[in-house]
Amino acid sequence: MYDYIIGQVIRVTPEYIVLEQNQIGWCIYTPNPFAFQITDTNQQVFLHMHVREDIQQLYGFKTLEQRELFRKLIQVSGIGPKGALAILASGNPSQVITAIESEDESFLIKFPGVGKKTARQMILDLKGKLGSLMTDQTIIIPSKDDELPLFGVNPNQHQLDEAILALSALGYSDKELSKIKPHLEENDSLTTTESYMKQALQLLLTLK
Repeated sequence: MYDYIIGQVIRVTPEYIVLEQNQIGWCIYTPNPFAFQITDTNQQVFLHMHVREDIQQLYGFKTLEQRELFRKLIQVSGIGPKGALAILASGNPSQVITAIESEDESFLIKFPGVGKKTARQMILDLKGKLGSLMTDQTIIIPSKDDELPLFGVNPNQHQLDEAILALSALGYSDKELSKIKPHLEENDSLTTTESYMKQALQLLLTLK
């Protein structure tokens, strides 16, 4: 069983990253691929290998807390790896754990693929078992001052489009994304795909 891998991220897509190690490119699915940067320096990715009869896939995470919560989530009936990635995409496991511990079904059903039955199952299966993971305090909303775009043209349209594609890959519907896209376009402080992703996830959690 793999625990982690260290190498250079050479490609970032809306669904996965490619990490090169010893001239081998590893395809790794991750909650928010754009949280990883393409650089010449090595990066550590914590791994989970998912094996079925028809497929073998690697899932990667920036922190141990994210990976361990992922492993807990996929043990819940009704939640597969893709659903668990969507829940973790906010980058804030403590927010999810708090919702489970407080039996906040209304928060949990905001994630794609999670209905009331699955939310209740999450609470029944995981409540009281996640305390050791309450250490990740990742800030969701970035703050950065940038120049206003000229003549109504968004200079970061490519980054916005990438974020929308990534959210779609996580399971958010076109209807949900169309509701938040105008708010993202109006926010001049967002300049990177990752910042668009984080802000979009915050907005999506207020829709329902």
